[in-house]
Amino acid sequence: MTIFKEIVDEEYLTVSETKDLLEDIETERALDDERELRYELARAIEHVNRFAILETEDANALVEDLQDLEKVDEPTAYKIVNLLPRDRQELRTVFAQQRYSVSGDELDEILNVIAKYV
Repeated sequence: MTIFKEIVDEEYLTVSETKDLLEDIETERALDDERELRYELARAIEHVNRFAILETEDANALVEDLQDLEKVDEPTAYKIVNLLPRDRQELRTVFAQQRYSVSGDELDEILNVIAKYV
């Protein structure tokens, strides 16, 4: 017997948005003495605190700006915002799984958009 789970909804989040959500959960758990942070939750909070560079508003604006570019779809925009690549080589890794190639000029255009926010 196999149990299949169905994906009901899917939403992409930036690390900054995740940080905001986890801060709310952390505050809620801190107010309740009987509930403590599980190991996984504590590690997730530590991760987002370390890697959330942009403010939530800036991260969302960067996602929108990236989606305005021709070769950047929604999932790729969120990957780029979460990784914030600094050079062509780092950015190429984001596009490694795509069925299309991205030229050097297109990579530079994406890096220029990122540079406005970082």
